[in-house]
Amino acid sequence: MYCVIMAGGSGTRFWPMSRQAQPKQLLKIIGDQTMLQITVDRLSKCKKTEAVYISTRKDLNTVIKKEIKGVLPKNIIAEPSGKNTAPCIGLSALHISKIDNEAVMGIFPADHLIVGHRAFEKALNHASKVAVEREALVTIGIQPTFPSTAYGYIQYDPDKKVDKLDAYPVRTFAEKPHLNTAKRFIKSKDFLWNAGIFIWKIDVFLEELGQHMPELSEQLQKIRKRIKSRKSFADIWTEIVPESIDYGLLEKTKNIYVIKSDFRWNDLGSWNAVYDVLPKRKDGNLVKGGGVVIDGNNNFIQNNDHFTAVVGLDNVVVISTEDATLVVNKDNVEDVRKAVDFLIEKERQDLL
Repeated sequence: MYCVIMAGGSGTRFWPMSRQAQPKQLLKIIGDQTMLQITVDRLSKCKKTEAVYISTRKDLNTVIKKEIKGVLPKNIIAEPSGKNTAPCIGLSALHISKIDNEAVMGIFPADHLIVGHRAFEKALNHASKVAVEREALVTIGIQPTFPSTAYGYIQYDPDKKVDKLDAYPVRTFAEKPHLNTAKRFIKSKDFLWNAGIFIWKIDVFLEELGQHMPELSEQLQKIRKRIKSRKSFADIWTEIVPESIDYGLLEKTKNIYVIKSDFRWNDLGSWNAVYDVLPKRKDGNLVKGGGVVIDGNNNFIQNNDHFTAVVGLDNVVVISTEDATLVVNKDNVEDVRKAVDFLIEKERQDLL
């Protein structure tokens, strides 16, 4: 399997630690390694890994080559600009198809937490077999442990299991639900969390893309010719409409299976997700760096530059850096990007 790590996101929900030049995947959120390096190391340990690639923004190309170990410089694919996941995966497929157009290709997010390497590798092996034997698109689903409103869901057909591979035809995809809907999903027992991991043969993927995203497929064929002749394709890339692989392809195709997996998984999509996976004191407070909580419970403080004191408050997140501080109620952590939008607009106004 040729593994492609998508590492072009900006991680706005992790402001103020995450910045344009130092996004979430390049932060040391849960240990002494960046999330991207952890992902590279995880995939490199898999027995059937042929090579690891990283797809990223052009402006992150240099820093990734400098900081990330275990990936050949030629295997870092630089997009001229961010166009969401469908064009990103399509461009990666073109690069790997130069080696083998029928190769199995795995797509992985750069910043997810996965615990249980054997179960993870087993899921990938099963997915690879289904992708080859069924000539199908395959995704990984995680057995839910609670009715999460932060994750997307995959509904599968439990009556059509593929052999002993824990694979099932996908019925539908569901966006992040409201709590009552999430509870119904869990109760029905035929929904899995969408881990954002995909496995397929490159030729099958490109054929499916031609059927369901013909405009993107046509543009990628033009780009393929430019790549072959080693010419710039930036002008073609500019014309591509951004689109997610989920909405553009996976929700439309009928030729898709999901592998039901049970490794521990967290997409670390917000400060709440980080709080959930790190050890806390009996009062529920978590303090990283210099700080203290007095007369408060279930707070998260992270501060590496100076001392922060939280007094008489519950359920707040306080993240401090050298030049900015975020204070947000845990119920509102998904809205952190609004602060980023405000700063972008302020900077634009200042330049006028």
